[in-house]
Amino acid sequence: MPDLPTPQDAAEAALFSECWDAVLAYADLCTSGSTAAAQLGREAFAHGTREARAAETGAVRGAGRRAARLPRIPLLLTAVRTTAAAWEEEGQGHKLDPDLRLWLHSDKAARYTGPPLTRPLALRGLRDLQQADAELLWLAEVEALPLSVVARRLGLDPATAADELQQVRTLFRDRCHRNHLDTPMDAQCRSYARLLDAVTRSSAADTPGDLSRHLATCVQCAEAAACLRLHGGGLPGALAGGVIGWGGLAYLERRRRAAEVRLGAGRPGPADMATGEPQDAEQKARVARNGLLVAAVLVSVLALGVSMMPFGGSGDDLGARGDVGRQPVADPNPDPPLPSAPTLPPATSKPAGKETEDTTKSEKPATPESSNRHTEPQGTSTPTEGGESESPACRVEYDLVNQWPDGFQATVTVTSSKDLDSWRVSWSFRDGQHVGQMWDASVSQDGSRVTATAADYNKSVPAGGDLAFGFLASWRGKNSPPYDFTLNGQDCAKSS
Repeated sequence: MPDLPTPQDAAEAALFSECWDAVLAYADLCTSGSTAAAQLGREAFAHGTREARAAETGAVRGAGRRAARLPRIPLLLTAVRTTAAAWEEEGQGHKLDPDLRLWLHSDKAARYTGPPLTRPLALRGLRDLQQADAELLWLAEVEALPLSVVARRLGLDPATAADELQQVRTLFRDRCHRNHLDTPMDAQCRSYARLLDAVTRSSAADTPGDLSRHLATCVQCAEAAACLRLHGGGLPGALAGGVIGWGGLAYLERRRRAAEVRLGAGRPGPADMATGEPQDAEQKARVARNGLLVAAVLVSVLALGVSMMPFGGSGDDLGARGDVGRQPVADPNPDPPLPSAPTLPPATSKPAGKETEDTTKSEKPATPESSNRHTEPQGTSTPTEGGESESPACRVEYDLVNQWPDGFQATVTVTSSKDLDSWRVSWSFRDGQHVGQMWDASVSQDGSRVTATAADYNKSVPAGGDLAFGFLASWRGKNSPPYDFTLNGQDCAKSS
């Protein structure tokens, strides 16, 4: 890690390695290129580290009190945001993401530098926790690390880590509730404050209609509701959005994906494995071996069953051709031979003839745009005699993660059948959706056609491997799934 502060000891060196990964991930969201991201990350890391060291060695303000500050990772992420603001003031704004530049000049950004009582509630609540509690909450909720890993890093007992996390969540809620009551607010918001506290305490409590309408129009109270409601899975988003500010949800999604790749989330085995690749390879090999074994057993049983059938069976017997007295299957030179099983084409293959046209019409309605794109001569994907059909170059999975009245969040995962040195994924929207922000790829959009291009750190993809990215987009009226996916210009099949 060039140009970064020198660690003071081995413990700080390990912490630096963990924190640098998080800082670079957020810096990449904030900038327009990898070079600018590395520069912003280094400057913010040096500034944040100096601030953290000063807070750790600074004088305590009073007996039994400590200086309120954020845990190390959110402190460094805040340093990224403040360094980006300094770039904008110094005339280096062209290196930043255009949406971030707009945000830096808005009232939303001003809240983070304004009076303490008007700052985001999640930021104030996290600062009010003890350092160890705040670390536990952030690592488990935002960085998406398994509790066993968090417990090991913080020196906690893994058997009681879940109970401690639940207690910390409750403490965070209590701090946010107190801060919400201390926040300057108008009479209407004040009248709803205690009702909001009561409604968010229980997952079974119904929200009254008047309170629901108020939350739909009041940003301050809606923000408080997100911090006070511990059930429903909204706490990570409330923390990331309130502490980081711009790009909080995108950072949250990126860290979740990084944790899945690094720790092999969702695969069988220990939850705190360092990486998932060796286990994944073992799993694939084991599945292949088991599949071959099962196939061999089935073929043996089938052959045994056919060989025991009486000669000259009816036309319903397996392999019968209506010949009375034909030789059994077990004969080394059967005459005539059993017909071999037909080779089934992949799901994306198109058998020639009228059946192809009917199937195509039933799978996707024809549109002027889709009917003119990627037209191929009839029979190019038809199995030839003695051969197999061409398999698709890629398979794509589109996941709508979240949706709200004027926007949505989605992820795209593409499995490539070939080795890639770089990649470019394109698709089309039907309803005028517009991508505003993307992570793990750079985005360009021409009308309804969107193109995602690989970042510098994820260009290489092995054969059979996955590439993935996510984005935030706007929609109006209707939000149909995208179609016509391509990878480097070649059509992709939709995963079932």
